[in-house]
Amino acid sequence: METIDLRDPADRTLHGLLEWRARRTPQRPWFWFRDQAFTYGQLDADADRVAAGLSALGVGKGAKVAVMLANRPEFLAAWFGLSKLGAVEVPVNTAHRGYLLSYLIEQADCEVLIVEATFAERVSDILARPGALSRLRTVVTLDIGGGGFALEGRTVLPWVALVDNDGAFERPEVRWSDPLGIQFTSGTTGPSKGAVLPQNYAVQTAESVCAIAGYTEADCLYNALPLFHGNAKFLSAVPALLSGARMVLAERFSASSFWDEVRRHGCTEFNYIGSILAILLKAEPRPDDAANPLRLLFGAGATPEVHEAFEGRFGVRLIEGYGMSEIGLALVSRLDDGRPGSCGKPHPDCEVVLVDDDGRPVGDGVPGELLVRPKRPWSTLLGYYRMPEKTVEAWQGLWFHTGDTLVRDGDGFYRFVDRKKDAIRRRGENISSFEVERLVATHPAVRECAAVPVASELGEDEVLVCVVRQPGGTLSAAALVQHCEGLMARFMVPRYVRFVDSLPKTPTEKVQKFRLREEGITADTWDRERAAAECAS
Repeated sequence: METIDLRDPADRTLHGLLEWRARRTPQRPWFWFRDQAFTYGQLDADADRVAAGLSALGVGKGAKVAVMLANRPEFLAAWFGLSKLGAVEVPVNTAHRGYLLSYLIEQADCEVLIVEATFAERVSDILARPGALSRLRTVVTLDIGGGGFALEGRTVLPWVALVDNDGAFERPEVRWSDPLGIQFTSGTTGPSKGAVLPQNYAVQTAESVCAIAGYTEADCLYNALPLFHGNAKFLSAVPALLSGARMVLAERFSASSFWDEVRRHGCTEFNYIGSILAILLKAEPRPDDAANPLRLLFGAGATPEVHEAFEGRFGVRLIEGYGMSEIGLALVSRLDDGRPGSCGKPHPDCEVVLVDDDGRPVGDGVPGELLVRPKRPWSTLLGYYRMPEKTVEAWQGLWFHTGDTLVRDGDGFYRFVDRKKDAIRRRGENISSFEVERLVATHPAVRECAAVPVASELGEDEVLVCVVRQPGGTLSAAALVQHCEGLMARFMVPRYVRFVDSLPKTPTEKVQKFRLREEGITADTWDRERAAAECAS
């Protein structure tokens, strides 16, 4: 297989990878969507037409364009088309509405919004407010059903009109150090910050993933996470493009159809996040569970129990890592060097250190905040857009402060402990909400859970666990606490238990714990100490 020479900084761009593929094998299928194949040449031509259409609207190098689309080929065409112009893509979470939707578009200074007509009402609502989004001048609408919507005072252009051109446009010089996109943080702990990512971030991350996972043209990546999130783009789409692997672009992740889709397309890899593994593992076992084409799954957050059970039941290998939108992959495991429950060792392209609250390095076995520093240029965020104080805060002492607490063992493996803001301190003891959740989730009637601190009348915190039961389950709070008492130290056992139908999440399946903390102790929350007092009386 001919390899691409990426030593020239001018070639280390997102669209450069696609154009390289399209020049050599234009008719070769790259990805499938709804059983339709899309070739390298087809997507490159579509991206050219997007670039030409946007250029005619006055979009040039450095312009910010918001993209609010679900998983579909037009999203990829828009992403690569913007890259060709040197414009800055601002992916918008399709679950956002109201203030958050307006905030992201305004915070990023977006001049154009590309949006599915499905979300027309949300866009109309935020633009109806006096003085709203004054910089947004054009809305490009993608309407699959053939309709559309009007917005007073804004230019509204149908997608079909945007791409109705010959694909010719004036090409600017775009280099590896130029901004590629503004990726907003998930907002699990507070207001989202827009991380400005350079072009080389996409290439560097893809190189890392391909080296770790060993992707070749024989692989097929199942990409079911939302394209507005970096995982789907930088850990699946671009690695597939770089390695020549096929990709299946699913509209969304569905536990009920996952294995059928994987088998039907012959997929060899899938990226997991959050509770996806636990959800798949808790499905009713089948005799043919291991009869699937997957050779590996790449992700983060698998507990030792889930890691070992998943590999044993489904006959696949899990590769765990640690990364953030801002820094890419900082810690990685390898197929020949991994440990269940660990997110691996430092990536060769990164320096890492664990420090205490005073910034002093800690030794093996001592939890500390993970700080990261890249060894290669233009491989991490350029800064937080319009938030210089947050940029300075994150890069104190020339190290990026992740805000996560990890611990390193004597063999050099790192294990995630908790978000610093999610740590719970109860009666002089530090408690990892992650560890509480891991042990609570071992109960067969628990589908998923989240542990958060709530105020104690004695000072410090009490532990509240919010639990989603398995469908049809009748688990009681008392029975769950009894289960916990047999697995964890007494100071870790939740005082409060609240059963909920679902946990508040971002569309990338990250639990929004700040919402659970804000809700606190509700009327339907069970209190272990009150129950004991009532029983005693």
